[in-house]
Amino acid sequence: MTRLLAPLAPLAALAAASALLASVPVRADSQGEQGEVRRERRAGTVLSIREIEREILPRMSGMQYLGPEYDPPAMAYRLKFIRNSKLYFVDVDARTGRIIGQSR
Repeated sequence: MTRLLAPLAPLAALAAASALLASVPVRADSQGEQGEVRRERRAGTVLSIREIEREILPRMSGMQYLGPEYDPPAMAYRLKFIRNSKLYFVDVDARTGRIIGQSR
């Protein structure tokens, strides 16, 4: 009997993994975040991430840039960097491009 069920083990594992993934919520905030920043850009109230990066990246020499996040309520970008296995964050006002916070 066990020999008959052995070929079904991979299918059972796949079914279990599918059920688990189906129960994990999709990050709606990332799409909402992108949609919000697009609306703000079209309205002309915030700078694009490319404009922000042009100003900030040259100041962060020696660090590897990991990417940005946008915080709609704060109207701020958080740029993430790493150096020597340590994370650094630079918070930038999306309306003006000014640094409003920085972790070290």
